[in-house]
Amino acid sequence: MRKRPAISPQAVADYWQLFVNRRAYTLQSKHPHTQTGRHYYFRPNDRRTGMPRELNEGTIRRHLRGEITIGLYAMNPENQCCKWAAIDADYKNAIHDLLKLRYRLSQDGVQAALEKSRRGGHLWIFLEKPLPAKHCRTYIHNLAFSAAVPLKESAGTEGIEIFPKHDRVELGRFGSAMRGPLGIHRAGGRRFWFYGADHTVAAQVAYLAGLRKLKQQELRTLIAGQPGTKTHNSRTGITMFASGFRTIQGKAVFRILEHIGPVRKVGRNYITRCPSCAKAGHDRSGDNLAILIADPRFYCCWAGCNKEAIRSALGYPIPRPEGRFPEIF
Repeated sequence: MRKRPAISPQAVADYWQLFVNRRAYTLQSKHPHTQTGRHYYFRPNDRRTGMPRELNEGTIRRHLRGEITIGLYAMNPENQCCKWAAIDADYKNAIHDLLKLRYRLSQDGVQAALEKSRRGGHLWIFLEKPLPAKHCRTYIHNLAFSAAVPLKESAGTEGIEIFPKHDRVELGRFGSAMRGPLGIHRAGGRRFWFYGADHTVAAQVAYLAGLRKLKQQELRTLIAGQPGTKTHNSRTGITMFASGFRTIQGKAVFRILEHIGPVRKVGRNYITRCPSCAKAGHDRSGDNLAILIADPRFYCCWAGCNKEAIRSALGYPIPRPEGRFPEIF
């Protein structure tokens, strides 16, 4: 029987400071699914009350000892902030791309920790204090674009995944959890270590705690003038494009809701006629264009018009100044 390591109170405290941003968590099943053979994650409930369990120091200690394996949520919906961001890559050239991103991060003065995984690796960025998830995602999106590292768009495509996966999470929602580092992955029955430190839990946690943390003003400087992110609906294959929102000296120069006709609410979206479809004499029912209510910068045409066509039809084509990267929304 494998001997479990002793976990010090300091290691638990440091791990909590690094990774825990909210008390909700997931638990990986100890036994594989009878049909798929996979170890799935679920949100555990208290057997007595039926209420969801919350993270505590004891849970972290058991995770580090290898008794259980937990998944952690990056975002706290109460403030839309995260205290870490991670890049997940699990394809053929994953480590090569992660090393490329790590080098680009170091050029920006950002220390990132590279963790092994079953099929590739994870790159972790730690923050001095919780910062807006939207800003973290904007920075990593543009970093990946400048380094020519692909973003995973949907199931079956290769590319990195960015955690947190969303710019915001509504109250009562959870977003996507990520396996807590240094626990034992049940599928392989082993730990995956970070490069740069001895292969003991104590040494690994101390290494992570000693990394320089990204500060708020530094992140603001890094994303100044950068375009935002895009969200992709993997169920429909539709990409919700950011609507070309730009700022010049802090002033907004384009908002799509100011340039379209009446809208109506359907679920989480505003629905209206797509300007590009209308220009071609289509979408007479006036329901092809969907605009995300929570963040109107994001929209899509269900008939397939891209954002360039929509902006052009509105009379506000997206500028392409020389020497600038194309927008990646």
